[in-house]
Amino acid sequence: MEPVVQGTAIRRAIDTFRGLWDEPDVLSRAPGRVNLIGDHTDYSDGFALPMALPFDTAIAFATTGDTGTGVVRIHSVGFGELEITGSDDDDVPGWARHLVGVVELLEADGIAARGWSATIETDIPTGAGLSSSAALEVAAINALLHRAGLDWSPIEVARLGQRVENEVVGLQSGIMDQYISAGAVEGHAGLMDCRTLSLTPTPIPSDAAIVVMDTDTRRVLADVAYDDRRSSCERAARRLGLDALRDATFADLARITDETDRRRARHVVTENERVLVAVERFAAGDLAGAGTLMNLSHDSLRDDFEVSGPGLDVIVDVARDAPGCLGARMTGGGFAGCAVALVGCDDVEAFTVDVLDRYDFDGHTARLWVCEPSAGASVGRPE
Repeated sequence: MEPVVQGTAIRRAIDTFRGLWDEPDVLSRAPGRVNLIGDHTDYSDGFALPMALPFDTAIAFATTGDTGTGVVRIHSVGFGELEITGSDDDDVPGWARHLVGVVELLEADGIAARGWSATIETDIPTGAGLSSSAALEVAAINALLHRAGLDWSPIEVARLGQRVENEVVGLQSGIMDQYISAGAVEGHAGLMDCRTLSLTPTPIPSDAAIVVMDTDTRRVLADVAYDDRRSSCERAARRLGLDALRDATFADLARITDETDRRRARHVVTENERVLVAVERFAAGDLAGAGTLMNLSHDSLRDDFEVSGPGLDVIVDVARDAPGCLGARMTGGGFAGCAVALVGCDDVEAFTVDVLDRYDFDGHTARLWVCEPSAGASVGRPE
């Protein structure tokens, strides 16, 4: 089991900036997230229960040119080096599209977003379904807003991050990842209503441990499949004459004639109910009940929504048989990456040892982290 050490990305970003240039003006950080339950519901105006992780993406930042036209220079050990000039912003690596999108959309809103240099470091495992891209967007947005003397609410930051994904990157994702990264409350998960855009802090009982389990598998060409799932949900809602599947009931499902669309809709309808009941179970201290709902969620994502993957199914099965496990499920977009388990605190060590010993999928080795619900993004002067 790998220890979670908070703040390492922040320290590296500042130290690297000082080594390359001088003193940064701004330090902006944003966390990754794990979703405890409620995946693939956000773009149907549904409910989710994510929490921020003690893994950050950190940006050490200083103005180094004309804020309207100047070059943007990025240095990152994990991502690489990059210049955004304004003339060939489309000719950048995939990860950098998130930064280009932030710059372009802020400029479109009349906010000067060029003429800066930054070092970017992250502790979030990339490609693992823990929202490293959303954290990068939120950290960059907050840094540029801070420079402009603007203070946006978490939902305003999240909306812009979602627009980056939808309009620039081209992934039709919902708002969950950016919202919890921007607005999480330390020690709490967040009950997210994706229609009203409310985020209600939800405490996790002290005798529960959240274990994030990385399968060491990564998504390949999953974006098309993701967009297909969203289109299926939208077709099902239209078939029912609804704005979104948030408003559908279980009885409505029989009116969806396409079998695949009906299964996708069944996942959304039942998952929304599971989220709301899980919040009640956590509030009552009923960890076994919450864990059962997590198990049902994974089964639905695997069988109805078809977004699990072989490595995810293996580690979930292993986890469910491990000491102290109350429930386990895939988390995030799916297909590969991470799963999450709810474990009794007294059994955490035995659980992690057992899962690490028994997980065996195509030569991959699992990584596990025991994570406390962490605070959302912050920005200010570096210490």
